[in-house]
Amino acid sequence: MVALFTAGYLAPYLLPTVVGRLDAGLPLSPAQAGLIGSALLLGSAAAGFTLASRIPRYGPRPPARLGLLLALVGYGTAAATPLLPVVVAGAVVGGFGSGTATAVAASGIAAQRDPHRTSALGLLSVSATAGVLYLTLPRLGGGHGLPFAAIALVALLAWPATGRLAAPPAAAVSPGLPAGPPTALPAGRLPYPRAGALLACSLLLWSMAQNALWGVSGRIGLHQAGLGEIALGAVFAAALGAGLLGVAAASALGSRLGRAVPIGAGTVLIACCVVLSASARTPVSFAVGEILWNAVYPVVLSYVIGLAAALDPRGRWAVLAGSASSLGVACGPVTGSLLAEGAGFAGMGLVLGGLLLAVALPMTAVALRVSGRPLIPGSVRRRGGAPAAVLAAGAGAPSGAVPRMGAAELEIAPVALAPVRRPVRRILLLSPAARRAREKSRASHSV
Repeated sequence: MVALFTAGYLAPYLLPTVVGRLDAGLPLSPAQAGLIGSALLLGSAAAGFTLASRIPRYGPRPPARLGLLLALVGYGTAAATPLLPVVVAGAVVGGFGSGTATAVAASGIAAQRDPHRTSALGLLSVSATAGVLYLTLPRLGGGHGLPFAAIALVALLAWPATGRLAAPPAAAVSPGLPAGPPTALPAGRLPYPRAGALLACSLLLWSMAQNALWGVSGRIGLHQAGLGEIALGAVFAAALGAGLLGVAAASALGSRLGRAVPIGAGTVLIACCVVLSASARTPVSFAVGEILWNAVYPVVLSYVIGLAAALDPRGRWAVLAGSASSLGVACGPVTGSLLAEGAGFAGMGLVLGGLLLAVALPMTAVALRVSGRPLIPGSVRRRGGAPAAVLAAGAGAPSGAVPRMGAAELEIAPVALAPVRRPVRRILLLSPAARRAREKSRASHSV
């Protein structure tokens, strides 16, 4: 799952260098290069929306291999040719492959015992890979082909990991339960429909606002902050390194603070970083804004992925929320380019920061609604209460009687019981003489 997550998420992480090299290496304007980046990410979002309900039916291995194959062919074709129509087609096909790999990874992460920890490992992997590429690609030469070739190579390296995907199509492990034989999860409508839809819409705007800045960060660093290409690559690598530290801290923190505090407070801090980066006029202020922003962004994203996974153990909300995020990422480069041309970089930062502050509230509300009631030893968290939960947490309770700290609340399923027939007592109507004879017979038996 971590390998698939890395192969699927690498294209959005390399978006600034992909768009920047398309602008420099092909006869394209910045807005047209942003459109190609958006087409790539629209293909990724389309894959997620298409496969959201089909991965449990077909199993994870076939769609994972199909996605990696499409990414290899699409990005490899875009890297090998200077023809603009072929580059665009290859980017779209590769984006569909990346989205397929991401959808399989999201569905599998939702079925893990600890979705937040697995998503944190995936973000660690993709941040480390992107950081190495940001340090390496500027030293290998120019041209638009190197970023596409790097993404295709990562997809090829992730191919052997698909051999570990052997779960049956309709089986999954419910989060919070001990490891054991696969349990078939019944199909049905999506749980938490309002909360899931609100989270998906908010995540679309959340991703669009940040990737609008991420898509033009290279131009801000080069033209407004006065950085060279090598120095800009070093800043991006340092920012992604800070993201590694942030994700490691989030993985160590786990669910001690819940999900509402990291998502809400983290989004507010991200809004401040966006304004700082967009209005930077010096290399120092630009580097501070980018590094701090990229340190907080994957932390919040890991908790959002865990929240989406908690909405549905079958992973459908995780895939849909990830696809909505990809759609927001796809709209990011065009939105950033249009805002930068119309209001300047500083005005764009203010607009995007305000949008992030606006979506922080509904995302925090969903986190409080769905995951604000973890099971803690010694407390009753079920609807209606149960005194046995308090007794189970007392002294002398056997090991395993109390759920571990931060465990997800268990769903209470209604069980239909057959009606119990009570025995019918037969009432005998006896005459007075018969009753006296019966009493004498009982008295003789008792003697």
